[in-house]
Amino acid sequence: MANTATDHDQRYLQILLGRIQTCRHYRPKFGQGYATGLSLEQFQQLYRSDAFYEWFGLDNPLMYAAHKAAGGITSVYRQIGIGCEEVFRQIIQDHLGLGPDQARWSYTTVYQSKTRKLALDGKIALADIANQRKRIEMQRWLREGCSVVGVAKEIAGVLKGAVFEVRQGYKSKDSKRQNADIANAATAYADGYLPVVVLLSSQIDNDIAIRYQHEKWLILRGMLRGAPWQSTYTFCRDILGYDLAWFFQAHSPIIKASVEGALKVLLTADE
Repeated sequence: MANTATDHDQRYLQILLGRIQTCRHYRPKFGQGYATGLSLEQFQQLYRSDAFYEWFGLDNPLMYAAHKAAGGITSVYRQIGIGCEEVFRQIIQDHLGLGPDQARWSYTTVYQSKTRKLALDGKIALADIANQRKRIEMQRWLREGCSVVGVAKEIAGVLKGAVFEVRQGYKSKDSKRQNADIANAATAYADGYLPVVVLLSSQIDNDIAIRYQHEKWLILRGMLRGAPWQSTYTFCRDILGYDLAWFFQAHSPIIKASVEGALKVLLTADE
C-alpha cells in the first residue's frame, strides 16, 4: 500500500492520543477507594491526620509526587496498550470490511455459580471477509500459523478464523493473567478459532512466550521484519493491508510529544 496519510490514519492517531491524554488525570488513591483518586490537598489532610505519618514527614508533597509517578507510569503503559488494542480492532474493520460486532469475540463462563463474560481484543472470521482475495490470503496465513504452533492439519482445516489478544508488550509474570489466557485459548479452539497474541513491541518474557507457545498460542512479535505469522507489522501490512509500522513512524513526533507531556504532569506534585 502507498504510505500516504488517509482519514483512517487520523482516526487511529486520535484514538492513541486520547488514551495517552487520560494519563494526565491520574491520581493515586492511597487505599481510600476514591474512584478519582486523591488530590495533593486531600493527600496531605489524610497523612497529617495520622500521627505516625506526620511524625515521619510522609505528608511531604514529594511523597505524593512519588506515588503519582509510580501509578501514573503504569497507567501510561496500560493506556498505550488499550489504545493499540482499539486501533488494531479498527484496522480489522476498515481494511477487511468487518462490522464492530464481527471484529469482537467474547464468551460466557460460569464460575462459582456466577456467570462471567470474557473477551479477547479482536476477531477475524473467514466467512465475514467479503473480498475474495483478502479471504484467501487470510486463509493461507491461518494455515501457516497453525503449522507454526503445531495444530494438526485436520483441525487447522476446519478453523473458522483467528481471535487476537493485543498487548504493547508482555513482561509481567502475573499467573492469574496467564491462566486466564490459557483458558481463553482452549475456548477459542473449541469455538473454531486460532488464538493469537499480537505484540506491538518486542518485549516479552521468554518464560511467558514458551508457556503460551506450549498452549498453542501463535505469537506475533513487534518486529519490523519477518513472515506474517511471526511479525505483527508484516501481518498488518501483508494480510490486513495496512502498514502499521509506517503509521507509528510517521506520527512518532506527535505521539512522543503527547507521552512526554503526560510524563511531565505525572512526575510532579502539581495538579
